[in-house]
Amino acid sequence: MMMWRLLQLADSAFPTGAFAHSGGLEAAMQAREVTCAEELRRFAQGAIWQAGFGALPLLRAAHEDPSALPALDARADAFLVNHVANRASRTQGRALLATCRRAFPGEVPELAAQHLAPLWGAVFKQLGVPLLDAQRLFLWGAARGMLSAAVRLGLAGTHEAQAMLSQLAGTLEEVLTTCAALELEALAQTAPLADLLQATHDRLYSRLFQS
Repeated sequence: MMMWRLLQLADSAFPTGAFAHSGGLEAAMQAREVTCAEELRRFAQGAIWQAGFGALPLLRAAHEDPSALPALDARADAFLVNHVANRASRTQGRALLATCRRAFPGEVPELAAQHLAPLWGAVFKQLGVPLLDAQRLFLWGAARGMLSAAVRLGLAGTHEAQAMLSQLAGTLEEVLTTCAALELEALAQTAPLADLLQATHDRLYSRLFQS
């Protein structure tokens, strides 16, 4: 039964709002920092490592102790000093919670939090999803969302993006192995340039994405 649930949660049709965000890729493209497949691959790798160090510690802590969710949400808010990333985290977190409450009635209570990473941990715990599966799905979603944005921005074709997602499997596994057991004290920003670029998103002349 759990495998069916995981497939549903991983489905691109599961409406958590992730596809409205590019994770800073749109700003990076307009700044000419990402202009080709190799630069896109490096940018995606950086995003995966950032998800590992900047989200998995919060996800893990909330999964292990959902009662700590308000404090973890406050910590996520303080950590995300980039206002665009902070807003995206809150938007996606609220969408995740609302969708899961509707899709799985009676299984997920109303939770006093907004940010995506801690809510992901707490919600997936309520749904009975093991921690490692929750972490693996979070990382995979970060990679898939980045490459989906790349297709819509014209940086990669559909098949090229799928090939790149397959090639990123090694990075995903390495990040999971490195970051799965990290404590909150290890929370870190590992992609400062991408963070700075994303912070300029609201000033872009034209935008397809919210972040």
